[in-house]
Amino acid sequence: MLTFLADLSPYFSPLNIFRYITFRTGGATATALLFVFLFGPSMISLLRLKQGKGQPIREDGPQSHLLTKRGTPTMGGLMILAGVLFSTLLWANPSNAYVWIVLFVTVGFGAIGFYDDYLKVTKQSHKGFSGKSRLAIEALIAAAACIAIAHVSTPGLANKLALPFSKELLFNLGWFFIVFGGFVIVGAGNAVNITDGLDGLAIVPVMIAAGTFGFIAYLAGNAVFANYLQIHFVPGTGELAVICGALIGAGLGFLWFNAPPAQIFMGDTGSLALGGLLGTVAVATKHEVVLALVGGLFVLEIFSVIIQVTSFKLTGKRVFKMAPIHHHFEQLGWTEPQVVIRFWIVSVVLALVGLATLKLR
Repeated sequence: MLTFLADLSPYFSPLNIFRYITFRTGGATATALLFVFLFGPSMISLLRLKQGKGQPIREDGPQSHLLTKRGTPTMGGLMILAGVLFSTLLWANPSNAYVWIVLFVTVGFGAIGFYDDYLKVTKQSHKGFSGKSRLAIEALIAAAACIAIAHVSTPGLANKLALPFSKELLFNLGWFFIVFGGFVIVGAGNAVNITDGLDGLAIVPVMIAAGTFGFIAYLAGNAVFANYLQIHFVPGTGELAVICGALIGAGLGFLWFNAPPAQIFMGDTGSLALGGLLGTVAVATKHEVVLALVGGLFVLEIFSVIIQVTSFKLTGKRVFKMAPIHHHFEQLGWTEPQVVIRFWIVSVVLALVGLATLKLR
């Protein structure tokens, strides 16, 4: 009898609970939320003191923004990134390669965004880092991440593109996987960056996408669930749920201060980093196409800019009253809270559609 109980003791040890990804994901969420709540006010005060006039407001944007948003400090992404990093390092498995790859992209994109925000604040101009130089560095970081992902992936999935609705369809992209994956990561970072134009507009869809991909990562990293849902089993990616949980917690803390009227803006520091994080998780879990559904709002935002610029260059006419598209709706008479909340609703619907693809096979 004593031998039997001894054999069972590891399963009933209080410390055994720390082995579970679900528990650590919850812990990461709570820790990041508490971190931002505790250190957010002092960080906002410091940034306001250092920046003086705050983030410069574009003269060609909505005129209401010139009055209501002038003087608000930016670089609030530092709050989110600090919360995500602290919580992830505390709760995630440090031996998991995917964790370090995602953090590498997050910190790298965050550094680019920080430099861009720094130039805007110091020069008091909305023109920051050179667009071509910024994209080139982002591409290098994303390419390095994709090479690392291909290296740690199982041989049957390395350099492969998986499509929703069919587990059998796998396309071997070869070296082009680095280009494709890099495009996904860079595109996600800049799409979130474009979306970040109204108080609370970007952070909630980011949290919705993080929750969705945290769930997908957990399923893809579990052989039983992956087999049941007929999705590709990607060993090790379940640990990415912890990072997504940390992002949700830090995002909730940031939203407390970013809710209209915002005390601080996320800035490129946050938007580039968070978009890059989501893109990297999507590439690692082999759900790049699903990201286009779950992050459909971000896709819509960046395509509205592309359409607007292309149309004006070719025809001299604008398709939208103002781009990105959230400003178009402002020009139609929607109030800022109406635009923000309705876009949140769209994000929830798109996330549900993305999750539905897991079982429509």
